[in-house]
Amino acid sequence: MFWLLFFGLARALFLGYQHGLTAQLSALTVLRTFGYGLRLDASAAAYVSVVPFLLLIIGNGFPRFPVQRLLSGYTAAIGIVLTILITADLELYRAWGFRLDDTPLQYLNSPTEMAASAGSAPLLLLALALLTLLAGGWWLYRSIAGRLAPLPGWFGRGRAAFAALLYAALLVVPLRGGTQQIPVNQSDVYFSRIAFANHAAINAPWNLMSALVLRAAERPPQPFMADSTARRLVASVYPRAVGAPAPADSSASILTEARPNVLFIILESFTAKLVGSVGGEVGVTPNLDSLARTGVLFNNIYAAGDRSQKGLVALLSGYPNQPTTSIIKFPRKNEHLPHLCRSLAAAGYSSRYYYGGELAFANMKSYLQTAGYDQLTERSDFATADQNSKWGAHDGILFTRVLSDLQQQQQPFFVTAFTLSSHEPFEVPMKPRYPGPTEADQFRSSVAYTDATLGQFLRQARQQPWYAHTLLVLVADHGHVQPGNSANQSPSKFRIPLLLAGGALRPEARGRVVSTLGSQTDVAATLLHQLHLPAAAFEWSRNLLAAHPVPFAYYCFNNGFGSVSPQGTITFDNVSRQVWERDPGVTDAQLQLSQAMQQISQEDFARK
Repeated sequence: MFWLLFFGLARALFLGYQHGLTAQLSALTVLRTFGYGLRLDASAAAYVSVVPFLLLIIGNGFPRFPVQRLLSGYTAAIGIVLTILITADLELYRAWGFRLDDTPLQYLNSPTEMAASAGSAPLLLLALALLTLLAGGWWLYRSIAGRLAPLPGWFGRGRAAFAALLYAALLVVPLRGGTQQIPVNQSDVYFSRIAFANHAAINAPWNLMSALVLRAAERPPQPFMADSTARRLVASVYPRAVGAPAPADSSASILTEARPNVLFIILESFTAKLVGSVGGEVGVTPNLDSLARTGVLFNNIYAAGDRSQKGLVALLSGYPNQPTTSIIKFPRKNEHLPHLCRSLAAAGYSSRYYYGGELAFANMKSYLQTAGYDQLTERSDFATADQNSKWGAHDGILFTRVLSDLQQQQQPFFVTAFTLSSHEPFEVPMKPRYPGPTEADQFRSSVAYTDATLGQFLRQARQQPWYAHTLLVLVADHGHVQPGNSANQSPSKFRIPLLLAGGALRPEARGRVVSTLGSQTDVAATLLHQLHLPAAAFEWSRNLLAAHPVPFAYYCFNNGFGSVSPQGTITFDNVSRQVWERDPGVTDAQLQLSQAMQQISQEDFARK
């Protein structure tokens, strides 16, 4: 009873912390989160009660066994751990849009970067929440559990130990969520078509343990359809991914030379919502918007996922994301991926990769080393005085280093630079352009700073002899929930800019706007086709400049996926196996194609 009430208190705290989302629910829906969440709460309570029940069995058999002290000590230790996890979940959900699972564990080998990410969190508010839950838990324990009553002399210790054993055995029922054949899981508490209401019903510590267990024995999701049907559907968009013949490419060249330098700039969190040239807010990125007027702008591109490491794989390997993990975590698997760096190296390109932070973060370094870059430049390669960000070196420092090194870089070159200043905690070394106190304003200011340093870099780069022979590729690693606090699955969160520019563009191509619906994974094949290099190895990538591309984009979020077509957007939740959101014009055919994309891409991931 104590643990059930403790988890109920935790849910109330979660709903209060996410008060903006909670206010959008009816009072009845809020109450139903407690009712439906009871099954996972009971399961979690049963798991943490196993040790106390075993202690009771032993304590009833041995009179000198310090069962009271052990019970109190265990409850205090587990209570503190759970309180920390529950408090962390409050802010993680606000930032990521899903309940606590094993995702943060991917970053344990990068504690500095983890601390930097948490820099924008309201630490005082979280500390207050933690203390509130600790105090509430302590009061509940004293009121509900208290001290063990002495065993009546007439009852007998053997009988008491046997009774305690029977009580422990009964824990199996709440532990597995009832007497049904299939144990309880997250889908059992999903009751609403509103994602937040379902998320609020989940027990965060239970969700974390479930994710750890499932990840240890991960299997592809249950198929949606016969494999032959799924392969036929995927062939309509990515024929090479299923071994089908690909149509001949008929795109015209937009470049002045066959082997220009390629400067590939990945912009951290540059959501289309803040880029005026693709329909976002005007004035936040004036330099990128100005460059778009003299380049080839793709204004209908969607990120494949929602984290940096996922964006890297999508951009540089043209590979789709996975809904519950990332292939970058598995060196054995990502060694089999194609890579732009390797493709260009075979054509005589030198290469270098720049990042102002730690490349060990999210296993990026292993992936990049496998890609074959000639040299990697990261945080430790910058002077200590230049490490002026919590993440490492701010973008102004990064671009200065790139500009200096490019004067000696062997041509043709493939140079990749990944910015970081527009990552949480959104602190920049300039007066904020948007001084408001909200996270959205802080994010705007950080994007504006990166855009300003990009503009300064480009003004100086145009004076260099290599610029006239260089193709610039500018694209975001992923979108962002801000501004507007987009839902985790919302297409607006995934829409990003893509721009080809630079001195190597033909004059007649400048100012062109390409509205073809496409994915981040399509950048690789588009670039290789322009360089007249083979792109067959990039099976999940297609040429966005082809004469008749299929307008379609597929993306993944946490344990779900979405797709965008000219008819609209549809999103699907893998936990409940149900559609979350569906525009009126979306057909069943688009849903089936989206399901086939996940099914075949997950099978491909499992085989690697």
